Amino acid sequence: MKGVILAGGLGTRLQPYTTFLPKPMLPLGEKPILEHLIDWTRKNGVKSIVLCVSYLRKTIEDYFEDGSAFGVKIEYAISNKPLATAGQLKTAEEFIDETFVCMYGDSIYDFSLRNMIKQHQKKKAFVTMSLHEYKTNLPYGVIDTAKNGKVLSWNEKPEIKANINMGCYVMEPGVMNLIPKNRPYGMDDVIKKAMSKRKLVSSFLTKRGFTDIGNKASYKKANQEYLQKLGKI
Repeated sequence: MKGVILAGGLGTRLQPYTTFLPKPMLPLGEKPILEHLIDWTRKNGVKSIVLCVSYLRKTIEDYFEDGSAFGVKIEYAISNKPLATAGQLKTAEEFIDETFVCMYGDSIYDFSLRNMIKQHQKKKAFVTMSLHEYKTNLPYGVIDTAKNGKVLSWNEKPEIKANINMGCYVMEPGVMNLIPKNRPYGMDDVIKKAMSKRKLVSSFLTKRGFTDIGNKASYKKANQEYLQKLGKI
């Protein structure tokens, strides 16, 4: 089974860090984000990886080369312009001929990918999405009212829960047929299109967390945590 890692984004929300480095190559502790992700993928039994690259791609290619130094085989799917998540995935089509794993290149995962793959195969799903139970507290009092305006209850700073997308998928190769070639296309559009065609889109819910490096604040926090683990701060 192959893993496809989407590593071609511009990382605009992480400027100026991404002026000279693509986002997946920003360091977390002593290794780039992408190396952490490749290590996790390999430990879960996926040792053939396609990196979808674009922005500052030579930095990634020169670091990882063919992957042999990292215990994996790496191939490269190249685009010359931003294509959004699913558009990037489409560039890997020629490398895919069986069930595969697709991951965003700016996240660190901490769950059993092996179990997710087993569930996908058991359910014979078209796509399986990894979901994380996210909890947060609203910073306000929430007031329930009747249609006539009568106040029914006051819930001060309630906790809300939601299952959020972690950006890791197990997919069948037919998903490529739902993605237009050479133009930006979002993964949400692909999932909605699959459901509209009555394809089975399943979910793998985990309480084990993930680290999303979405902006400067989340990157600084994640890097600090990794440095603390290494005893560097």
